[in-house]
Amino acid sequence: MLNEIIEIAIGAGKKILEVYEDAYTIHEKEDRSPLTVADQLSHSHIQTELSNLFPTIPILSEEGASTPFKERKNWSSFWLVDPLDGTKEFIKKNGEFTVNIALIQENRPILGIVYAPVTDTLYYAEENQGAYKLISASSSENRKQVKITTVSSGVKKVVISRSHLSEDTREYIDDLQRQEGKLEFTSIGSSLKFCLIAEGSAHYYPRLAPTMEWDTAAGQMIVEEAYGQVIEYETGTPLVYNKKVLTNPSFICSIKK
Repeated sequence: MLNEIIEIAIGAGKKILEVYEDAYTIHEKEDRSPLTVADQLSHSHIQTELSNLFPTIPILSEEGASTPFKERKNWSSFWLVDPLDGTKEFIKKNGEFTVNIALIQENRPILGIVYAPVTDTLYYAEENQGAYKLISASSSENRKQVKITTVSSGVKKVVISRSHLSEDTREYIDDLQRQEGKLEFTSIGSSLKFCLIAEGSAHYYPRLAPTMEWDTAAGQMIVEEAYGQVIEYETGTPLVYNKKVLTNPSFICSIKK
């Protein structure tokens, strides 16, 4: 299953890159977030391929049709997909966008894939199998696999959102600075923030602002399998999925102490 999902993510990335340098129309969704043809092409590719390979597993995608909770509450497992995470970064053409695919079972991710098409870098993890990074992911001849872990030392590094930084997050960072002393900061878009934590390039990713389930599931799986954590800010428990309301609570992604 894993190799097939990796190829689906890479295929979706190719669809995105087909229009990346071209002129395209930007639409606005009901929540006023941007939508491009690249989002739609990636969604269509993933939806078709997953449905063909796994016809009995439902799909919940950011760009897909809304599924009422009364139906999805009975799902024991499902695919959770963000076809283009970081549409604002895509529009800015800074390369900081990803394809996210996660498999959820009993409200928890058990498989996660994050693919960055511009750098051709893919992160993946399966439950109890560790987390890995593929360099030159789309090339079977040049592909390089590296096992990743959150182990890191030195000055504490905080990764923050390129386009979404709330006042609550700023206050958390101020408190963290009082506890940890000097901090270094990195700004980056999309679920690449989770990947920096997973590979030990950063220590903290605080997000005290709204996100959706498809924004976090794949990244959470990768971080957890790299021995990090993604926990609710208020309760200290891991994020869960397929809630009645698909908005996540505030969370902290970090290296475990």
